[in-house]
Amino acid sequence: MRMTTEAVTIAASAALLLGGGIALAPTASAVGSSACTANITDQDVWPYTNGLRFRSGPGTSYTAKGLLYTFDRLTARCRMGSWYYVSTDKKTKTGIKAGTYGWVSASYLDIQMCLPENVECPTTGDLLTPALP
Repeated sequence: MRMTTEAVTIAASAALLLGGGIALAPTASAVGSSACTANITDQDVWPYTNGLRFRSGPGTSYTAKGLLYTFDRLTARCRMGSWYYVSTDKKTKTGIKAGTYGWVSASYLDIQMCLPENVECPTTGDLLTPALP
């Protein structure tokens, strides 16, 4: 067993010295709209909780790009399962730039059609309640 461990150590060291690399477990990389299974026509959505993770892909294994807060207005572009691919409409409370794309869980979004005559649209100071499909 000791000889096997030494052989692996020597092989790994040699690979690194010769410009090679060692394969590690893969990590989840960013995913865009190509992962979507349903298109959405620019629907306005808002987090109804503070500290919602804005992720690089549709799932908790993807890295968080930042946090979203209530009244950070987003535009839903498409959906994959219970995850929405969204863009920020303006700079968020935590500094995520306008026009940044990412993924959020539908479980934490207020999803509604917001038209000028719709008195249900959120405005600053209102409390949101989830309106999940």
